[in-house]
Amino acid sequence: MKTVEDYKEGQVLLIDKPLTWTSFQAVNKLRWAIRKAYAIKKIKVGHAGTLDPLATGLLVICTGKMTKQINTFQGQEKEYTGTFVVGSTTPSYDLETEIDATFPIDHISEELIHETTKQFIGKIEQFPPVFSAIKKDGKRLYEFARAGEAVEIKSREIEISEFEITDINALDNTLELNFRVVCSKGTYIRSLAHDFGKALNSGAHLSVLRRTRIGDFKVENALSPEDYIATLPLDQ
Repeated sequence: MKTVEDYKEGQVLLIDKPLTWTSFQAVNKLRWAIRKAYAIKKIKVGHAGTLDPLATGLLVICTGKMTKQINTFQGQEKEYTGTFVVGSTTPSYDLETEIDATFPIDHISEELIHETTKQFIGKIEQFPPVFSAIKKDGKRLYEFARAGEAVEIKSREIEISEFEITDINALDNTLELNFRVVCSKGTYIRSLAHDFGKALNSGAHLSVLRRTRIGDFKVENALSPEDYIATLPLDQ
């Protein structure tokens, strides 16, 4: 069992973030539990890359002196799996907001879907979603979006090294595409869903997202917050 000195010297905790939790909530929960378990007033705890509340999967949490490595971990390659819904869009590009438009899908073949993925491999320009935490003029973009204010967003260069559609399910007036993508820091999978829909001459949004890897850290080696807390000593 780890000692309080271990946590102060620095630990890397692999946490499988639950659906609806914010990354901040996960960090807070772990910080509180470590402080309580070891009866200490203060310990540095931070995460290496935010996951949206509607996403699950790997959250790398650092304690003590390892918090100095957060920027290094954030810059590493990431892998995601999830689902695009083709045939409709939402303002947030995911399920945070309601469907605002529907599009035809009759022209979309399995061959077209797989061929279209090739357009997104390599270095590409991507516009972040307007419903994102990026700051502009001292405000988060989602603050402008929720207030109904138009705002100019600049594109960013990102890199996608792998992108594949792993399963295709035809539903009423929509297609569900399961995917796997390996990408650089700064990639928005919601924007990839939106852009992929446009490239299919239709529309799409993200319905499921799971982060499976950051660098060499893998989600299969992660614990839920509750399971990790269960490994801590009882009140001392």
